[in-house]
Amino acid sequence: MTINCKGKLIDLTSPKVMGILNITPDSFYDGGQHKNDRDVLKHVELMLTSGATFVDIGAYSSRPNADHVSETDELKRILPIIHLILKEFPKVLLSIDTFRSNVAKQCIEAGAALINDISAGKLDDNMLQTIANLHVPYIMMHMRGTPQTMLQKTDYDDIIKDMLFYFSERIAAAKQLGIIDIIVDPGFGFAKALEQNYELLNKLERFKTIEKPLLVGISRKSMIYKTLETSAKESLNGTSVLNTIALQKGASILRVHDVKEAMECIKLVQSVVSH
Repeated sequence: MTINCKGKLIDLTSPKVMGILNITPDSFYDGGQHKNDRDVLKHVELMLTSGATFVDIGAYSSRPNADHVSETDELKRILPIIHLILKEFPKVLLSIDTFRSNVAKQCIEAGAALINDISAGKLDDNMLQTIANLHVPYIMMHMRGTPQTMLQKTDYDDIIKDMLFYFSERIAAAKQLGIIDIIVDPGFGFAKALEQNYELLNKLERFKTIEKPLLVGISRKSMIYKTLETSAKESLNGTSVLNTIALQKGASILRVHDVKEAMECIKLVQSVVSH
């Protein structure tokens, strides 16, 4: 199970870590944390030395009820950061967290390696064709509605069955256009109530039938801190526990705020599996 990032084959049969770099002022955990170039580069360096294979940059907060950001503002935020990082770390594989095709195009042209789309092409009709033209790996996530409306869209007949149908439809649409490298993200916390997130994690191995690499992003999310009655800041231990379960159930990529701890989860799970 490999994906081609800028001519480099990444083998996802051995799980990888995607470190998060939020450059939004209002992200739920680390919003506004990276205020200048030095802070950004320091954070990226820490993630890379801790073992991250990918760095995921987001300039549009997708937390529930997040403020809308114009395409112009998204590009103004993200393009200088791509140039900054690639100048310092030319070999880093940058993932761009966007649902806009024009942002995706400009970021890949600026040197990014893959696109991470929370809407699987549903919020921009040109996204799938753009990805096909760019020949880059595409992460498609499950969500209903938009970040502003998703909390009102948690009514499922059978959440797993509905999601599998959603992905089969989106993958077919992508394949028809010639998109080869597809990664699937179940979208924990997106149009899912607390109990539904745990049902999803409990039945995660059912997504193996899709036969695509699985990305799991549960790092410091409310499903952890609401259950533990703590906060995002105090959710690292809970994140490690759930990441471990996700790995045992087939996750290929962990998208996290804390790379070192996620790498430790992978190492320990692999030690168990190899014996």
